[in-house]
Amino acid sequence: MRRRLGPRHIIGVGAESVIAGVTEYERAPGLSVMAMRLPGVTIRPFTSEQFPASDDSAESLFMLRDVIGASEDLRFTLLFADPFSLPLVKLIPDLNRARVGGNGLIFGGLASAAATPGGNALLFEDAIVKSGAVGVSLKGPVRVDAVVSQGCKPFGSTHVITKCKGNIIFELGGKPAIEAVQHSLNEQGDARHRLLAGGLFVGRVIDEYKGRFGRDDFLIRKVVGVRPEEGAIAIADLVRTGQTIRLFTRDAAAADEDLGMLLDQQKLYEKPKGALLVTCNGRGRRMFKERHHDAAAVVRAFRGPVAGEELSKPGTPYYGAPSPDVPLAGFFASGEIGPIAGNSFVHGQSAAVALFRSPD
Repeated sequence: MRRRLGPRHIIGVGAESVIAGVTEYERAPGLSVMAMRLPGVTIRPFTSEQFPASDDSAESLFMLRDVIGASEDLRFTLLFADPFSLPLVKLIPDLNRARVGGNGLIFGGLASAAATPGGNALLFEDAIVKSGAVGVSLKGPVRVDAVVSQGCKPFGSTHVITKCKGNIIFELGGKPAIEAVQHSLNEQGDARHRLLAGGLFVGRVIDEYKGRFGRDDFLIRKVVGVRPEEGAIAIADLVRTGQTIRLFTRDAAAADEDLGMLLDQQKLYEKPKGALLVTCNGRGRRMFKERHHDAAAVVRAFRGPVAGEELSKPGTPYYGAPSPDVPLAGFFASGEIGPIAGNSFVHGQSAAVALFRSPD
């Protein structure tokens, strides 16, 4: 890459599968490279070794801002991390707070090449990094938009948490949580068995001050257990009394619909100059019947008009032109980092897309 492209900076991440153009190379050897030329943009690379101790102090916050270059003109911070050696549950909220005026998307993904500690590799300039995180921030004349498809579909009405502790929800609307969940499932009739087939999920509202909640206002977390004797459910997140939640289901159809809706919204804006796709290693052929689902969806969303004779041909159209209208690179991650309602979180089973555009 140094010889062929002559880049000023390089970062990278090891993954079990990579994405290039419309093709998802699942569990196969491959290398996907996105080269970017950004006139006038300040590029600041960093590693987690530069991060201050996380102690919630003002000094620590200012030091973190300096590392990632947080300022009014910060547009994008890309983070690749090893899932075994970095406390992301604390780091991602710290990065959200470090932004100045809420400027700058926090985006990225977790290495997935190894399922055991010490097996992953990150690339930073000319060095291989075996732990922590590497990243780069972009400041100045560039616009970056991001969508996160959590792959879920809501059902039932919203509920307010009235009793909880840690990640355990005891009561919803004054009733035992299990009773409230069962009621919502019973309302779905015969469809309730299909809804449970892919697991049960809870969506937690991010901004409680909104009058109405859309699908992208909820942070999705899996229901990881129940306590029948206490009428409680446990979810993969910390909760507090007064938060609003809703039940969600996840399957291939819901994931396809959700990603399509989010990309349709982005078609209202300028066509991106390029796109970075970070999708979960539980998606791909593990979720969808067809290959290249997420990559094809992104390319298809921004593809130019198709000739009539092509549309009239039988069979499913393949959107894998050698040179798609929007260059796309990416990888399958063990966790995806992207924004929901203004702040970034670590997600699972999601597809996160960063779209690079000319400045406004």
